[in-house]
Amino acid sequence: MKTEIIKSLVNNFESYAHKTNEGIEFWLARDLQQLLGYRKWDNFLTVITKAKTACEITGHKVTDHFADVGKTIQMPKGAQKEIQDLMLTRYACYLIAQNGDSRKEEIAFAQNYFAIQARKFEVIEKRIQEFERVRARHKLIETEKELSSVIYQQTKNDKNFGLIRSKGDKALFGYTTQEMKSRLKVPSSRALADFQPTILLKAKDFATEITIFNTKNKGLKTEQAISEEHIINNRSVRKTLISRGIRPEILPAEEDIKKVERKIESENKKSLKKPDKLKT
Repeated sequence: MKTEIIKSLVNNFESYAHKTNEGIEFWLARDLQQLLGYRKWDNFLTVITKAKTACEITGHKVTDHFADVGKTIQMPKGAQKEIQDLMLTRYACYLIAQNGDSRKEEIAFAQNYFAIQARKFEVIEKRIQEFERVRARHKLIETEKELSSVIYQQTKNDKNFGLIRSKGDKALFGYTTQEMKSRLKVPSSRALADFQPTILLKAKDFATEITIFNTKNKGLKTEQAISEEHIINNRSVRKTLISRGIRPEILPAEEDIKKVERKIESENKKSLKKPDKLKT
């Protein structure tokens, strides 16, 4: 997510924040609906219901975090109408975001924004960058699992995947997987992708997706044919990256993705362990 987009979203979410007389921060559900990109109130209510269930499961009282309130809106010809709304604590907003589709930019942002108490932009931006890297790593894992399955279906050999993936790395980096591990000082027992930046995780995922598609579409049946396809796709992705000033083999190693995941999980538990309540 680009810095400008994060700044814009921070400003939007901050502008709709309110405080009770006791100083407890809250958001109104009708406002959050718009912030999260839900067009229909009924659809958003479904997500709120799931969030309330999650609140109960975690041992918190729903009424401490979801408070029904009325809201008056202006109608045509000067008429007024009372509509349903809710006061939502930061914890409630977090649960709602967690029950949304994180592929949507606004929801991915909200999942991180409401999970941390720090309001500094730099902290929020770093958290989102880490979240996106973890998500990209998980996506690559799933895509590689699919490629492994496709390779087995097509070649009837469960040993071809590692070889084909290694050839893809050679085409993308100009070095073998083991050579890249040595360059980046990655432990031999760990996956190279666990120490690579988001841009390379997405690049590898894109090349692998193309290989899956063309393997099926072209009916490739041998290790050689699938390898050639994977090599071509990784070379094409490499060419695109280099044309934009990015040389995959010289990008520095990133922090161990497993440590990043543990840090995010720890932050979630710490910041939401004793959430502020609307009622005492």
